Amino acid sequence: MAIQKGQQAPDFTLPDTDKNMVTLSELRGKNVVLLFFPLAFTGVCTKELCMTRDNIATYNNLNAAVYGISVDSIFALGKFKQEQQLNFALLSDFNKSASRAYECIYDTFVVGMEGVSKRSAFVIDAAGTVQYAEVLESAGDLPNFEAIVACLNQLNG
Repeated sequence: MAIQKGQQAPDFTLPDTDKNMVTLSELRGKNVVLLFFPLAFTGVCTKELCMTRDNIATYNNLNAAVYGISVDSIFALGKFKQEQQLNFALLSDFNKSASRAYECIYDTFVVGMEGVSKRSAFVIDAAGTVQYAEVLESAGDLPNFEAIVACLNQLNG
């Protein structure tokens, strides 16, 4: 069953592009936006993350830390982050543990690739509870950023 609003967010520890380990439960006290995306250097993923980059002040003003997560290696994500000048952390779910825990993983993606993250968005409140969950079946769709910001506004209400 997919992750639902009101559930405790599954904890994870993943490396960022600087080889620092990020543990979700250690971020308590702050709202967290998790953006799972299929693959770095692809059109829709680049658009999504650049839109997030361009609106990072909105998330910062709403006491939210943003993390992009994909199954790419930290090295590929590092290059992607640098090329796109992304101003938030990218985490490597290379072993697919977080994507499985959040039930946002394709069995089969394009050209037979298996175990790629589905484009998904989760808002987790300061207590570690999921307040917004969106898992998209089509990799061509973008998350509902307006709903994400509305959720964060409510949390800061």
